[in-house]
Amino acid sequence: MKGETASFAVPGLGEPVEILVDRWGVPHLYAGSRADLFLAQGFNAARERLFQLDLWRRRGLGLLSEVLGADYVEHDRAARLFLYRGDMAEEWAAYGPGTREMARSFVAGVNAYVTLVHEDPSRFLPPEFAALDYAPAHWHHSDLARIRTHGLFYNVRQEVARALTLRDLGPRAEELRKVRDPLGHRLTVPEGLDLDVLPEDVLRVYDLATTPPWSPRAQPSQSPDGSNNWVLAPSKTATGRPLLANDPHRALTLPSLRALAHLSAPGLDVIGAGEPALPGISIGHNGHLAFGLTIFPVDQEDLYVYRTDPRDPHAYAYGDGWERMTCVTEEIPVRDAEPVRTKLWFTRHGPVVRERPERDAAFAVRAAWLGPGMAPYLGSAGYMDATTPDAFIRALRRWGAPGENQVYAAADGTMGWCPAAQVPRRRGWDGTLPVPGDGTYEWDGFLHAGDLPSTRDPAAGWLATANQYNLPSGYPRGGWQVTHDWYAPTRYERCAEALAARDDWSAEDCVRLQTDYVSLPARRILPRLAGLRGERLRTRTGLELLRGWDGRLTAGSGAAALFQVWYRRHLRPALLREALRPSAPSTGPGAEDAEGWLRAAVRRLTPADGEAMDPRVDLRLLDAPDPEGRLGPLLLDTLGEAVADVTAVLGPDQEDWAWGALHRARLVHPVAGLLARQGAEAVPDWCRLDALPRGGSAETVGAAGYLADFAQSDGASFRMVVDVGGWDGSLAMNSPGQSGDPRSAHYADLYRAWAFDGAFPLVYSRSRVEGETTHRIVLSPAPVTPSSRR
Repeated sequence: MKGETASFAVPGLGEPVEILVDRWGVPHLYAGSRADLFLAQGFNAARERLFQLDLWRRRGLGLLSEVLGADYVEHDRAARLFLYRGDMAEEWAAYGPGTREMARSFVAGVNAYVTLVHEDPSRFLPPEFAALDYAPAHWHHSDLARIRTHGLFYNVRQEVARALTLRDLGPRAEELRKVRDPLGHRLTVPEGLDLDVLPEDVLRVYDLATTPPWSPRAQPSQSPDGSNNWVLAPSKTATGRPLLANDPHRALTLPSLRALAHLSAPGLDVIGAGEPALPGISIGHNGHLAFGLTIFPVDQEDLYVYRTDPRDPHAYAYGDGWERMTCVTEEIPVRDAEPVRTKLWFTRHGPVVRERPERDAAFAVRAAWLGPGMAPYLGSAGYMDATTPDAFIRALRRWGAPGENQVYAAADGTMGWCPAAQVPRRRGWDGTLPVPGDGTYEWDGFLHAGDLPSTRDPAAGWLATANQYNLPSGYPRGGWQVTHDWYAPTRYERCAEALAARDDWSAEDCVRLQTDYVSLPARRILPRLAGLRGERLRTRTGLELLRGWDGRLTAGSGAAALFQVWYRRHLRPALLREALRPSAPSTGPGAEDAEGWLRAAVRRLTPADGEAMDPRVDLRLLDAPDPEGRLGPLLLDTLGEAVADVTAVLGPDQEDWAWGALHRARLVHPVAGLLARQGAEAVPDWCRLDALPRGGSAETVGAAGYLADFAQSDGASFRMVVDVGGWDGSLAMNSPGQSGDPRSAHYADLYRAWAFDGAFPLVYSRSRVEGETTHRIVLSPAPVTPSSRR
């Protein structure tokens, strides 16, 4: 062991806790009890991420205006609509034994550090607070459970997008907008639903509650994020030990979205990643069992449409009569202004997000995740100490939200998949569209945990999930639906192709697959260019470049740059335009501007910035009968346009073309956006990291979604591969660094290694940890102060 030692006196500790920080910034916490361990985790989380934690809490509780001013009142009101408002005893009981105590300890640790900051801001106040001129607040342990809006939830945005598309463009356009699984599913507009009453902005309040307000580029997504995970049996690896890999895809953030930690106390020795503001570990291993998760996109939301009483807009038709909405009045504190008094309205189904008294209508979101035991990721407290697969599965029965594909592997070679979520049962309807709120469309409880399918020790020796439709044939039993809104299977298909091809996998090989940039859409589209000849120079240039390309979206590839610009900006819109042409108005209103209608329709069907496209739509259009021979000219014309597009940005010399010259990671701290909203002309240097070239796209295993300017918006900032049984052989990455404090050496020390697809050892044994330790922190018991009792 080497390096310096720092000491802190921490109220609430029963015994000293030792934290060994390795050279990659991972803290290894050693305590004599669980209470001390989670208190130390909270203290250390605040030491490294205090501003991130404070912003998480304020955004979730609706307290941004208190420190940032009146511009955030709407966000605060929206967040308060979606707080958990049920019985707290029922809430804590839903997570299982020990969760409330764990939360108390963690928050006591956070508060101990907040007190330290208040007592000596010159030493401990992080610079973000100084930049925004406010101080961190103390927490209550119930904050961890009451906050719900930081999770990934489904599918109310899809319901509304689908309804508006059906209303404005018709059913053919909806089939082009998004594929529903299983294939062949037919849409049925619920009886009694008037699509015309839906306003375009019906989800504005919902979006305010669930989307961070500090980035000017932040926008709600119809299909946010994603993830990959897989497990390999001993028969598929070079060591004869299982391997478990997981790379969750989320928005790229500064600081990192997740935090790695090693938590060790009697009866618990777990390492991996979790949410910085929550106790415990959700992805990792405990020396017995490895576990990882990807989104299992359960439909846990519905938009209810109400007919309101013309005499009273806060009474709605239900059953044979009228039912009054519930009103909760709250005051939102506002910096440098009087508090804003606001009314929050709720129906029996959930928070009211829009009212249209002029149409005698109102709208509410019903969300399973507003019920007991549904705080995002807090359910991992129940499984992180499971030492056997059976114990892990039992613990997952309590998991609520978000829906997850949980995979696991034990040192004895046992491995499996078990989805976990509370799945609403809808009798006679499928949740694909909004429904009337008159009592006709109610949930019939939830599926029992055993009703979801699972797999253990598959004959193939491997399994993988990538948010694709993965329900077995014949499911669901009893007609209950999980969802019809799955992700395109592109990433899964590439994983399956690679995993099935070899029996000598290593942890390093898994990292290479996690950063694999083979584009299956490219592989399937490029053959369409065979035999085509371009008359224009720029079209010939495009054909020559793409015909010699292997379909890999590497950062240095000029062909990759051309393909992505062609596919996203030119080919797909042209295919949609041609497919929609028969639906364009030829008579009546709008017939005089059919081209304008087509442009608007294509915009409606084109995925938002950062979203993955569904290549199945494009391939279906490419494979459609073409009796008039229109496809060839369309391919050539759009390819020529793409060449001109790339030339305008990267210049005429193809030697200068590279996907990474367009597609770059640009990490920006929330403080930059918050200062910009305040009109600041300059932001601190630490608010932005240098832009770095990146490979991949939203459709590759190495996922890298991007915005209109090609800046990478999401992907796997955290990656992990667990060598099950040879624990010290595990690998990890967490960009841009383990710390959220700009003054720390670990603020952005992993950024370049991440951008160039690296990994570092996730050391676990005490001897390996001590060999990699760069500094040591000792937390010692101290007298309890009034502010630390919260």
